[in-house]
Amino acid sequence: MDLTDPSRPTVPPFHRPPAAGPAPPVTAGPPGLPPVHDALVCVALPSFAVSPRHGQLGGQGLEGVYHEGRRVLSRCHLRVAGRDPLTVQGRLLSAERARFLAVVRTSADPGPDPGVTVERLRDADGAERITFRSSLGRTLRLPVEVCLGSDLADLGTVASGRPTPELRATVHDSGLRWTAPDGGHAIVTADPPPKDTVASAGLLRWELELRPGTARTIAIHVRVRSQGTARPGGRTRGRALTEARAEGDDPRVDRLLRTGLDDLRALLVRDPAHPSDLHPAAGVPWRCGPAPAEALWAARMALPLGTRLAAGTLRTLARTQLPGPGPGAGRIPGPLRDTGPHLPPSCTGTEATLAFPAVLAEAFRWGLPEQDLVELLPAAERCLHWLRGTADPNGLLREPGPTGLLRAETQAHAHRAALLGADLLEACGRPGADDWREWARTLREVFQDRFWIDDRTGGRPVAARTSAGLPLPYLGGGAAHLLDTGLLGGGGFAEGLLDKVQTEQLARLLGSPALDTGWGLRGLAAREPAHNPFGHRSGAVRVHETAVAVSGLAAAGYEKEAASLLRGLLDAAEAFAYRLPEMYGGDQRTTDSEPVPHPAACRPAAVASAVGVHLLTTVAGVRPDVPAHMVALHPMRGAPLGAVRLAGLRVAGEPFAVRVNRLGLGMVEEAAAGLQLGV
Repeated sequence: MDLTDPSRPTVPPFHRPPAAGPAPPVTAGPPGLPPVHDALVCVALPSFAVSPRHGQLGGQGLEGVYHEGRRVLSRCHLRVAGRDPLTVQGRLLSAERARFLAVVRTSADPGPDPGVTVERLRDADGAERITFRSSLGRTLRLPVEVCLGSDLADLGTVASGRPTPELRATVHDSGLRWTAPDGGHAIVTADPPPKDTVASAGLLRWELELRPGTARTIAIHVRVRSQGTARPGGRTRGRALTEARAEGDDPRVDRLLRTGLDDLRALLVRDPAHPSDLHPAAGVPWRCGPAPAEALWAARMALPLGTRLAAGTLRTLARTQLPGPGPGAGRIPGPLRDTGPHLPPSCTGTEATLAFPAVLAEAFRWGLPEQDLVELLPAAERCLHWLRGTADPNGLLREPGPTGLLRAETQAHAHRAALLGADLLEACGRPGADDWREWARTLREVFQDRFWIDDRTGGRPVAARTSAGLPLPYLGGGAAHLLDTGLLGGGGFAEGLLDKVQTEQLARLLGSPALDTGWGLRGLAAREPAHNPFGHRSGAVRVHETAVAVSGLAAAGYEKEAASLLRGLLDAAEAFAYRLPEMYGGDQRTTDSEPVPHPAACRPAAVASAVGVHLLTTVAGVRPDVPAHMVALHPMRGAPLGAVRLAGLRVAGEPFAVRVNRLGLGMVEEAAAGLQLGV
């Protein structure tokens, strides 16, 4: 398909055009974020550790141990018998722990083979166990040194590349302490206590007696103090997500599910004022702070694992809603987000405000407890009130700010909020459901007329329209959101924004090489102006959008295109050791190629971590309606992954298991009492 059709209308993108004349010489720009694509990142928020694959922390780039956004340990360098151990393997054992295996040759080795191995187990909070094992035939006296350093710098300073000189250490108990000008402390202790401590060099020394066939371990612990008060690591894995399992013809499905859930648990954080409420941070290392839209999308995709995470996320965000009266009343605040070279930044608060009633409505269908629903329903009604007061008479919602842009993706979010909000209001006996359905009908008519361009290739949706009505016809992966309509009662999906012909054409576009790289969906089609395979919204593969496309295409009946994207994403997950980053390079897949990491992507990221359960429940076609005491199964008929069994899901708060055979036929194996199989 030729996406550079000269008949397409064009408008200038939202950036200043270059001046006429010869191009200026290219000079080096700012260093940008330190690369982390090849690092081993252990996570148990609010702590995480960034390690190179050899395991030695040297304070280079982003290396170090972080707690609540501050680097508490920048150096942890091990020397054995006067030299660095030779690391032969570094890998993650779980979301929060990495293992580094090294060997050491000593003068006691009888030949070329090393006789001493060193295993380092490092946790997200900086705790480390260093174990030495000898296979030699005689006792060794092994000199060991660990050189430590801390700058107590905040993550933003480290990421900017600005110098962060190490603080001077002092001796503390069986280790060292560093004190920042603001009074914060980092303390490292060791067991057994070191033989020598040299504070000026940050050095701990031991002389270990290592007998034949024995092992000795040094344990290192990191503590953080602020204003003299001990602050625990506060790991918040909790029980917000069940221990789901997958098995089937493709053995990778279980690895994808288990790794993703392990990462998602590690990204959960507590609302400090309401510690029982958990919500996911967007991703590590760059986005550990509030990210309302990403938190809601991750909680939504994790609904098959129970509704507790969704409830905690919704409660946390409801407390941030702007009060009324006023034009912003009911809106959930959020930062601006870059949207690529052709569109101005978008407000993630708008996206979160529109997602709130939709996520609550779907959580209700999965079995959200009544007390949670009663508590959260007023916040959802305030979101809908904001939408009605902000949209124009046609139901179109403009971006905040001077551009007045009408973004197609935003209209899709608004349409879903209206229909799922109406479903929720009706189910709860609240007024306004019919009005919202009529509002959505008007929006559909306007959208199909104003946001679709017909041309000789079959047409395409526009990305946006300017305040003057000019179309921005750039094709990108964000168009997948036009197919994401949301779950209603009875196991059905809401009506989409596009008509049948437009939906079929969009499915064809999403399945074309212009967007489908073979590893997932590009953020911007390959032949669009300013396409960049490493542009995070201008050509890179975005995992969340790819997953949305898979489920949207499957729900609309376009399983061929859905299966292609599904298999590509699973292949990419295998290449990333099943810890999918939020995005990766958008180069076209070829024989013997691999997906290319993005150097600044968050990994793990909440929405990418939740993708496994979202994709597998899409394959199984699980569509619950707990208030109606039923669950429908609509598996993908082509069984793109062969036979699959999912267990440990939660529907109506009880265990749920489902099996899909190679013919695409589904069967419920375990469910809550009284839950009937629907159609």
